[in-house]
Amino acid sequence: MTRSMSPRHPSCSGRNLCARSPALRPRSAPPSGPSTKAMCSLETKSAGESSRRIFAFSGGFFRHNRVRRIMELAGCKPRFGLPGPDDAVAVWGASPHAWRGEMMARRSGAGLIRVEDAFLRSVLPGRAKGSVARRGAIGLLIDPFGIHFDPSQPSLIENLVLDPATARFEAAARQGIARLIAADLSKYNAHLPEAALPEPGYVLVIDQTRGDASLRGQGRALFAQMLAVARAENPGAPILLRSHPETAAGLRPGHFTPGDLAPGDIFCDAPVSPWRLLQGAARVYAVSSQLGYEAILAGHRPRIFGAPFYAGWGLSDDEPPVPRRRPVSVERLFAASHLRAPVWYDPCRDALTDFEGALRQIEAEARAWREDHRGHLAYGMRLWKRRPLTRFFGSGALRFAAKATPEVTLVWANRGAEAPQAARVEDGFLRSRGLGAALVPPLSLVVDDLGIYYDPTRPSRFEALLATRLPPAGRARAEALITRIRDSHVTKYNLGGSLPDLPRGHRILVPGQVEDDASIRLGAGAENSNLALLRRVRAENPQAVIIYKPHPDVEAGLRPGGLSVSALEGLADLVAREASTTALLDAVDELWTMTSTMGFEALLRDLPVTTLGAPFYAGWGLTRDLGPVPARRQTRPDLAGFVHAALIAYPRYVDPKSGLPCPVEVALDRLADPGFQSASASNRLLAKLQGAFASQSWLWRR
Repeated sequence: MTRSMSPRHPSCSGRNLCARSPALRPRSAPPSGPSTKAMCSLETKSAGESSRRIFAFSGGFFRHNRVRRIMELAGCKPRFGLPGPDDAVAVWGASPHAWRGEMMARRSGAGLIRVEDAFLRSVLPGRAKGSVARRGAIGLLIDPFGIHFDPSQPSLIENLVLDPATARFEAAARQGIARLIAADLSKYNAHLPEAALPEPGYVLVIDQTRGDASLRGQGRALFAQMLAVARAENPGAPILLRSHPETAAGLRPGHFTPGDLAPGDIFCDAPVSPWRLLQGAARVYAVSSQLGYEAILAGHRPRIFGAPFYAGWGLSDDEPPVPRRRPVSVERLFAASHLRAPVWYDPCRDALTDFEGALRQIEAEARAWREDHRGHLAYGMRLWKRRPLTRFFGSGALRFAAKATPEVTLVWANRGAEAPQAARVEDGFLRSRGLGAALVPPLSLVVDDLGIYYDPTRPSRFEALLATRLPPAGRARAEALITRIRDSHVTKYNLGGSLPDLPRGHRILVPGQVEDDASIRLGAGAENSNLALLRRVRAENPQAVIIYKPHPDVEAGLRPGGLSVSALEGLADLVAREASTTALLDAVDELWTMTSTMGFEALLRDLPVTTLGAPFYAGWGLTRDLGPVPARRQTRPDLAGFVHAALIAYPRYVDPKSGLPCPVEVALDRLADPGFQSASASNRLLAKLQGAFASQSWLWRR
């Protein structure tokens, strides 16, 4: 399989990373940093002639599906066999098994590439147990020159730092650094926001695991020297010894123990965010840990006792100095290490991606793990929803309770009063291709620990998110999302249907609602029925063309709120029973509603919206509100800010194809695909049965 690499892997301008690189022939890098063209150019040849075979002699390349797939997409598919002088051998970094591949490369004259995890890897270390750990890395460094932690010869990262073309990526790097810090992401991401930290002002001394290849054989003595220097250079300051995440998890031993502490020092092996840890540090000491690099990204000038890729560029105090390197900006170094060198992978789309795509995916996975890793006891979940919920909360154990006990941690929102201590769960605003009442499982859910978005009588997590500042690049992401939703004609349920001929005139769309819906019970104003809504709209717009669209659940006879033909006479000029929501929104001039989510969908399309109740989108300055909107809604976001809260920050999404937590953009791909069907065959059969027995719907809605 070959894919365009230019937007996805910026270090390459062609199609096949491993087949193009002339550095796969020699085993030493050129004396000066190559240009992008020199590294990745390939003369025009047939596909067969341009293909360079990649051999591997370590089982990990074949055993780990994610590694093998990323290499395949990058044009470096590993294979068994004996290489020739025009081939290449892949080895894993400087692992204990790399000697086999190195020996075969020397004997055959083949090139050598070294593969390592990228610096944004996963939620849990690969050595951890469980399904989350088994997912594998989100990106790889496929290095045809050397390895980034060995300064004896230039690596891919070093060559890219010196490549003049990297200067074009510095603005993107500045945003990428801010994005990484705001998303609270590192190589591993099993850190918790509630983990306690000491008072700021400590000296951070960073441990690593014993035998780490980046230490190049050095061990306890070097770390003891670093600790002694940190004490000498910071007399009287508390030392914080930071344990490696794998050491803290009991997977690999480190160099420091609590016995190395002096009075007043701190040993930290808690699941603390690296960025929070760096925020409170007065000085930072490291050998070659990635945390030392992140200290640079966070604005520190760390003291470095090894020779990692980030030393020697004038951004750290190095002991000893690293030869060959010259001062560069932190943006240039980040552009090389995170934007250009890695091959990033999107496991939901099964395709290569860029740094932002990888970051969004790990952000979704890390959020799910942090919220779910302790497990949940759920209450009030209908039987048919339990399997989809297990998929959503799969980062931890999910159990279901028959009673609302104090141990319940999740409750379906309409049963929230029975378990007030639990977080409330409800469908998101981009839900599915089909109705929940038709047993179509959702792609998105909201989990609200304060209230729930449709209940205006109390604050919600959604309202709190609206009051926070947008993260770096958040506005651009939300604006791009709005454009995609409009262009792909996606709505909450994505039901089809043809648009009837509409009368001419000023058209007002009035969406009907399920009259026992919680948003009506809690948020409606004086008008709390579909008939009352239509009467109010007609009274205030006597000359308008009023188009009434009944709710699909009501039309199917599954929920209350239907209106007879005689009741609609004189109130609605047209009843659009089967019409597509997006087609209607494109054909009308404004929308009036009590609390329908269709009002939000109208806002996404720049339609004026008048509310008679207090839906979640009312009261923020985006709508004309005639209902009882809570006085606490004082924030005034623009549409992009509102959409970021409603569609990016508030809901969680699960990709139905891969089963992974995913960003909203992946969910939108699925919903925009007319061939996508998320309901199982059994659910579709049950949906037909419930349609036949609609009058007994209380049985399956328990």
